[in-house]
Amino acid sequence: MDSAVSDPHNGSAEAGTPANGTTRPPSTPEGIALAYGSLLLMALLPIFFGALRSVRCARGKSSSDMPETITSRDAARFPIIASCTLLGLYLFFKIFSQEYINLLLSMYFFVLGILALSHTISPFMNKFFPANFPNRQYQLLFTQGSGENKEEIINYEFDTKDLVCLGLSSVVGVWYLLRKHWIANNLFGLAFSLNGVELLHLNNVSTGCILLGGLFIYDIFWVFGTNVMVTVAKSFEAPIKLVFPQDLLEKGLEADNFAMLGLGDIVIPGIFIALLLRFDISLKKNTHTYFYTSFAAYIFGLGLTIFIMHIFKHAQPALLYLVPACIGFPVLVALAKGEVAEMFSYESSAVILPHTPRLTHFPTVSGSPASLADSMQQKLAGPRRRRPQNPSAIYEESNPKDPAAVTESKEESTEASASKRLEKKEK
Repeated sequence: MDSAVSDPHNGSAEAGTPANGTTRPPSTPEGIALAYGSLLLMALLPIFFGALRSVRCARGKSSSDMPETITSRDAARFPIIASCTLLGLYLFFKIFSQEYINLLLSMYFFVLGILALSHTISPFMNKFFPANFPNRQYQLLFTQGSGENKEEIINYEFDTKDLVCLGLSSVVGVWYLLRKHWIANNLFGLAFSLNGVELLHLNNVSTGCILLGGLFIYDIFWVFGTNVMVTVAKSFEAPIKLVFPQDLLEKGLEADNFAMLGLGDIVIPGIFIALLLRFDISLKKNTHTYFYTSFAAYIFGLGLTIFIMHIFKHAQPALLYLVPACIGFPVLVALAKGEVAEMFSYESSAVILPHTPRLTHFPTVSGSPASLADSMQQKLAGPRRRRPQNPSAIYEESNPKDPAAVTESKEESTEASASKRLEKKEK
């Protein structure tokens, strides 16, 4: 996971030394300000709209639309998994040819980018379709096994409008695959970021603190302690970062002197900000105090990152500044309002929103949204166990009688059996 703000051609080791050996002219102050301002704006868009869409996602009418929920166990393991992935990519680039690795990754992100961009633009495109548009439903289903052992591998439902969005996204995908243009890269990067903020949900504030705290240490170590993250970010030709040219004013769209921002610096704080928006809604006060506070904290933290990077001419771990700001500002507001207990006791998955089934238990292992929904439905549909009762008590409940009546019935049955025996002997 790339999680650093970098200015690779303005003060770092490669500054002014392009691949052809010629000296790169220094960026103008106007170009640098335009690049940094554009990166800041592009980072804010997926956080703001992704947070709003995360609320609608939680209010989904069907359980299959439920997002992935990150538990405290997942949050604790994530920095370790991210470190192993980052180190593995670094070793791959050192051992194998960078050209072939990037070709394989380009094909992989080509498919993912088309799907992510299609899902991003679908709500906007639906407004442009006429009312009489022939919209048909389709389903892509892959199963494994047969009979009772049949297991769903892929179950994707879509319609004609989704196919139109896929077609438009494929045009951007082919453009990125052939040209690796920075605009196509940013379109895919923005789509990945918005989908991440929308579909990845923290279950509570404590989990968010664990995740942000772990990645706070992760980011500092891999940026300041080694050159691994910066090397991977520069070698990795995939839309895992947003870039903007600092020489756009001089060279136009063919500019190549880029400042970049890793998607991790957008998605990780973004899912925490989205959690605070859902917390605001759960308070039912018609205010979004914690959302706007954390959003302003993100602007402050990222702006401070860019300022320090520009002063010291070195790539900065953005989470070093974003984590204290995004956690500290909302906690201070909660202290001032006396709502710290409510904030840390809030469970995002336990809030009953309209059309949303309530989850009281999450599996200990992570899975797809469909698997989480299936496990919930099985628990809701399962028969209720009743306490085993004494057979005599059941008999007494179904046949309530007076003790004297029970004795009389026994005597009557005894006399009847004795008379039958006498009749048999006489015969």
